[in-house]
Amino acid sequence: MATHEYEVVIIGAGPAGLCAGMYAGRSMLKTAVLEQGLPGGELLNTEIIEDYLGFEHILGSELADKFQAHAMKFGMDLHTFVRVEKVSKQADGAFLVTTEGGDSYSAPAVIVTAGGTPVKLGVPGEMEYAGKGVSYCAICDGAFYKGHTIMVVGGGDAALEEADFLTRYASKVYLVHRRDEFRASKIVQKRALSNPRIEAVYDTVVDSIHGDAQGLMTHARVRNLKTGESRELAATGCFVFVGFRPNTGVIDGHFQHDSAGYILTDANMMTSIEGLFAAGDVRVQLTRQVTTAVGDATTAAIAVEKYLTARRTGQPVPAPMPMLTK
Repeated sequence: MATHEYEVVIIGAGPAGLCAGMYAGRSMLKTAVLEQGLPGGELLNTEIIEDYLGFEHILGSELADKFQAHAMKFGMDLHTFVRVEKVSKQADGAFLVTTEGGDSYSAPAVIVTAGGTPVKLGVPGEMEYAGKGVSYCAICDGAFYKGHTIMVVGGGDAALEEADFLTRYASKVYLVHRRDEFRASKIVQKRALSNPRIEAVYDTVVDSIHGDAQGLMTHARVRNLKTGESRELAATGCFVFVGFRPNTGVIDGHFQHDSAGYILTDANMMTSIEGLFAAGDVRVQLTRQVTTAVGDATTAAIAVEKYLTARRTGQPVPAPMPMLTK
């Protein structure tokens, strides 16, 4: 199997990966972007986008196509359907990126833009109505539900905060949780549960999601775990917040991260491993939006160019983020 030599390898071709590829290409760096599926990342799971500056209303897939076309004009190599198995640092300081197919990619710098994966409910109808009622992002899709009755599934801070946020649009929000009390912090619970538009539904799970002939969600089938009672819950939207996993499993070796596994970086997006950068949903940040992803990626790509220049010219190399001590 072949080993391909690059100056920077970018893992993931969502908004962060494509933006990083564009800036790296503009810097005349030999750049490879590796994507396990089609370019676009979570854009491909979003029906309509209305909160990306300059596009008042655009399909997620259309914006993904525009990102890809723009990025490739600057010469990056895009490799799709390439599943990365491991990113490991070698004795000479370079990184070796190995893939499921056996090929490998060598580069002195790597930007991880692999994003994250919302935890799914795994019930019938969830995939069928994704983007047509089922959502994993309140900020992205909440405005489509003005005056609607919707439901939020989950019991942590994210679920209750997003339920409270969604009452800006929805006339009623069912907050469905499998236990008899929420895991969210007390202050978050107080704010959400005092909201007159939110109705908590305890000890309940979603068994299935259903829709109409137009393919839009109309209701969910829910079941009380204590009584066994099953009933229909009328709702045109189902926002799922039962967890989100950053895709960091490919990184070989210890790196600084928070309690949820998100990568910690310095202001220039470098991780605690020298030469390894991270951008987008995979790193610790307040919010996960297209705008923040491309902002991270811009910083990361420019920082990589400066890092490689310092290595090449013998100048002091920017130090990685200090390792935290317990």
